[in-house]
Amino acid sequence: MTLSRLDLRRGILGLLVALMALGVAQQSSAIPLKLKDSAAVRSERKQAAAQGKLPLPGTPDLTRLDERLANRGLTGDAAMLIRIFKAESELEVWMSRGPGAAEYAHFATYPICYWSGTLGPKLKEGDRQAPEGFYTVTLPRANPNGRRWPKALDIGFPNPFDTLHAHNGSYILIHGGCASIGCFAMTNGVHKELHKLAVRALGAGQAYIPIHVFPFRMTEQNLARHKTPRWSSFWRNLKEGYDLFERTHRPPRISVCDGRYDFEATSALEAANPGPIAVCPRTHVILQELAEIKSHVAVQNGPIPSETKMPLALVTAYLGWTGHGALAKQGTNFQRQLAPKSLSVRVSPILTRPLPCSLALASCRKYAAMRERLVHEAVVRSEIRVIKKKRSKKHRHRKKKRRRH
Repeated sequence: MTLSRLDLRRGILGLLVALMALGVAQQSSAIPLKLKDSAAVRSERKQAAAQGKLPLPGTPDLTRLDERLANRGLTGDAAMLIRIFKAESELEVWMSRGPGAAEYAHFATYPICYWSGTLGPKLKEGDRQAPEGFYTVTLPRANPNGRRWPKALDIGFPNPFDTLHAHNGSYILIHGGCASIGCFAMTNGVHKELHKLAVRALGAGQAYIPIHVFPFRMTEQNLARHKTPRWSSFWRNLKEGYDLFERTHRPPRISVCDGRYDFEATSALEAANPGPIAVCPRTHVILQELAEIKSHVAVQNGPIPSETKMPLALVTAYLGWTGHGALAKQGTNFQRQLAPKSLSVRVSPILTRPLPCSLALASCRKYAAMRERLVHEAVVRSEIRVIKKKRSKKHRHRKKKRRRH
């Protein structure tokens, strides 16, 4: 009898140890599941969508939209804000509780079926990279009438920040279909619900729906985990907007100034319509000049005729001799840069004023190079006219001599 009790105790102890070991094993297998690489998650979701295994895990009940809104005390046409987290492959919708309420309420979190690229902003057309930053959807952008996605949410890339930093691209959408080369692709059911909510909000008077796109949830732990020197200062800047919304649960007022985003808290009245991404006066001037330069480049970017090769060489030597060919840097931090002095009355004043931007910015360096090129071309054209005038004068003089003889 004593032996049987001892065996029983040993059996129970062994069972407990086995259960504990199983728990530890389950926990250890759950850790990599939580920290699973986003590329693997996207691949799994894309495969599930292709096989018709929908809805994806974590998708709200799309058949009960009005009931879910009522349970949260929200109306179907309430002002809304969208937050996207790339690493987590999640899209959040927050909605205003009404005119008398100061804060937005979290309505739903949807799994993003697929987005392309890696963590980091979109830099250029065709890089297959999904952007990061702060954007807005307007009513025209909610119905872009594209051939493939006539109903989608065009987030408005590039915004003023992207333009200032020479990031380019177009037609970045939130759409259905679970396939992307720069967009955020949802399943068709989720996209239909998102589009319906957006159109209702815009139709009810919200002029701009804020779209906040983050590389991940902007916690200190995630910043340390995804430490990337190239984007650390940019992500820190994004975190300022993230933190302000986390504190107030109201869309901040966002502007671009001195190459970065600035944020201001909105009042209860402003929260329903925080407005577009604004720019400070200094940035406005730079963007105007960039637009002017681009329009000039579009007209003047043709090949240089062969007859200008000799004058071009002479002008290049002249520019080098006078020092105008080099882009002079001013200050230890390259805060300002002297523009080339006007070598011709035909050179636009826009091309000869000092640059109000920092050479630390890639956009400023690109802008300076374009501007120098335009000055260069203007001087070449001026020199060609002088040379042609001289040749014409010589030709007339020779004709007169022949007539006399």
